[in-house]
Amino acid sequence: MPTAVVRRAAALVRLFLRASHPARMVVIGFAMAVLLGAGLLMLPVSTEQGSTTDWVTALFTATSAVCVTGLVVVDTAAHWSTFGEVVVLGLIQVGGLGIMTLASLLGMLVVRRLGLRMRRSAQAETKSLGLGDVRSVIAGVITLSLVMEAITALALTLRFVLGYGQSWGEGAYFGVFHAVSAFNNAGFALYPDSLQRYATDPLVCLPVLFAVIVGGLGFPVLFEIGRRLRGKRRHWSLHARVTLLAYSVLLGVGVLAFGAFEWNNPETLGPLSVGGKLLVGLFHGTTPRTAGFTTVDIGEINPTTMLVNDVLMFVGGGSAGTAGGIKVTTFALLAFVILTEVRGESQVHVLGRKLPVGVQRQALTVVLVAVGMVFTATLLLLVITPFGLDATLFESISAFGTVGLSTGITEQLPRAAELVLIVLMFTGRLGPITMASALALRERGRRYDLPEERPIVG
Repeated sequence: MPTAVVRRAAALVRLFLRASHPARMVVIGFAMAVLLGAGLLMLPVSTEQGSTTDWVTALFTATSAVCVTGLVVVDTAAHWSTFGEVVVLGLIQVGGLGIMTLASLLGMLVVRRLGLRMRRSAQAETKSLGLGDVRSVIAGVITLSLVMEAITALALTLRFVLGYGQSWGEGAYFGVFHAVSAFNNAGFALYPDSLQRYATDPLVCLPVLFAVIVGGLGFPVLFEIGRRLRGKRRHWSLHARVTLLAYSVLLGVGVLAFGAFEWNNPETLGPLSVGGKLLVGLFHGTTPRTAGFTTVDIGEINPTTMLVNDVLMFVGGGSAGTAGGIKVTTFALLAFVILTEVRGESQVHVLGRKLPVGVQRQALTVVLVAVGMVFTATLLLLVITPFGLDATLFESISAFGTVGLSTGITEQLPRAAELVLIVLMFTGRLGPITMASALALRERGRRYDLPEERPIVG
């Protein structure tokens, strides 16, 4: 089976070299990484027992790692050897860096395809890098990623060594693994209970949250923050303002909702002190934004909390970052469209700027296609598994949003259901980016128009 996987990867390499459309190149590139990772994980050296892992488990784990999801069908620390864990870590890093780098490059490619006047207008408004500075964008993404991961890894390593008695080697290994997983919003952990043993330890939870939030904001916003701190930028771009506003609001909603609905739940926050409840509430108000780490048993949360988590997982984080979902910018722009329609206005204005009609259509398309994907996957899981709507819907949204949270049913799913989640993780991770770029690259005007007629709405 590993030989067959390698042959498929080689075929995809040849296809990748012939691909010309940026969106197609992204999909093929990630498929190559998944198949290569699955092939490595099927090797006997990748498991603790020295046996060959079946291809569905290897493919599921590789897809979850490359798509920085965090859903697992086997215990990461118990099933995989150190070599296998390093493979998983490498796939997470490649998936995180690759998705961010390609997202940034696709953004530049979109601008490159616009007319010269529009390109200059976009550069003047955003004060972005020049269209030829692709290497600078890639270098910035990689440098910032490694720096943030190093800071988080150092903080976790010191805590594991000084606070929990691990050796420096073991502490550094655990610190680096969880730092990379956190910054890339992957949610993979080397503990069977994720981070539940550190639920009330702020010196572990806060560095993880720091990495999750920074990685989830998106590199365009991080670059802009950096330029402002250096005094090279005086005004925020519309994208940065919308992202920071929407991210902050949804973060606050998540924290307040989890704390309020779970405060007296004896299976989650109930037994903890006030300080512990606040820390866990902060942690679990943040992680549904595609981080995937847990400090309490998600299977024991109230239905109301689960519904809030469904919404937060579906929305996700910032564009061109490590988070998944439809992205907070898409969600916020549609909110402004609805507000405009309710007010009876003809033009959509967002924070002092007019929103192009094409952007409105793209946002609506991304959301409706995402809803269709989640609905289809949930329906299939209901048919082929014995689990109810709450659990299957939660699992589907978690896979689509590349979150990695689960009510505990992932390891109990039949093979057919695992394949459904594999497809959903892959399309959920790449769908919004490739769809948005493809729609922008294909945008063109008509030379004629048709007679107007208004159907009945509602």
